[in-house]
Amino acid sequence: MGVALRLQATEDRLSRRNFDALARFIYDYSGIKMPVTKMTMLEGRLRRRLRATGIPTLDAYCDYLFKENGIEAESIYLIDAVTTNKTDFFREPKHFEYMEQIALPELLAAGHKRLRLWSSACSTGAEPYTMAMVLEDFAQSNREVDYSILATDLSTDVLQAAKRGIYSHDMMVPVAPDLRRRYVMAACDKSRHEVRMHPRLRSKIGFARLNLMDSAYPVGDAMHIIFCRNVLIYFDKQTQAKVLSRICDCLVPGGFLFVGHSETIGGISLPVRQVANTIFKKV
Repeated sequence: MGVALRLQATEDRLSRRNFDALARFIYDYSGIKMPVTKMTMLEGRLRRRLRATGIPTLDAYCDYLFKENGIEAESIYLIDAVTTNKTDFFREPKHFEYMEQIALPELLAAGHKRLRLWSSACSTGAEPYTMAMVLEDFAQSNREVDYSILATDLSTDVLQAAKRGIYSHDMMVPVAPDLRRRYVMAACDKSRHEVRMHPRLRSKIGFARLNLMDSAYPVGDAMHIIFCRNVLIYFDKQTQAKVLSRICDCLVPGGFLFVGHSETIGGISLPVRQVANTIFKKV
C-alpha cells in the first residue's frame, strides 16, 4: 500500500451520526454497549470489513448497511468484528475446583448421571474444553456418569476456531501437566508450536451459534451446570436481568450457575441462592 493510501486509511473516520446508528444496532442485536469512547476501537475493527467487502470508506460501509439494506447480509460479520473474545484455559480456576470438588459430586449424589453442561459464551473454546477435562476425569472415577457439553457464542469466527480445537503451546501454560498428557496432542510438525484437543473431548462438545439477546434459548433438555462468564459486563442491568432469567430457566433444580469474578447478579430477582463467590445454585 502506498503512503497516500495508508494516510487515507488512517484518516478515514466514522461520522458521529453513523457511529450512533452502529451503536444502536449493536446494542439491539447483541446487548453490547458501545459508548462513544470506543469509537476508535470500532473504526479499527470495521476497517477489516472494508478490506473484505471492497467498500472504500467507513461511512460508505454505513450507507451500505442502513441505506442500501445491507444490514441483514452483513450483521453476522459486523458482530464478529466488534465482539471481544479473550479466553484462557482454566480461567478463574476456583470455578473449576468448585465444579470438580462440590458441584459434580452433589449432582451425582442427587441421582444425576447424564450430565448436561452449557458454556454460553465459549469464545474460541478454552472454557468448554477446560470443562470437558474436569468432566472426563470425574467420569473416569465415576463410571456410571456420562456427560455432554453445549458450547455457544454469538461470533461465527470464534466458533470455527473452537470446533478445530487447535491452540498454541503458550495457551497450554495454565493446564496441569497430567491433564496435558491425557487430553492434549502435540502437532507432528514441531515447528508449528501447536496442540490439538483429544478427540474424546471434541466428541463430547457440540458447538452452535446462539444470541443471548434472543427471547428463548433452544438448548434442549435442562442443564445441570451453566457457565455465563465475562459476558454480562457488556450488558446494562436490564439486559443482564433478562439474560440471567432465561439462563435460569434452562437449569435443572439444584443445578449450578457460574458467572465471572468481575460480575454480580445483585439486585436481580432469580430462583438461585449463592453457594460460593460468583457461583449460584437453582432452588
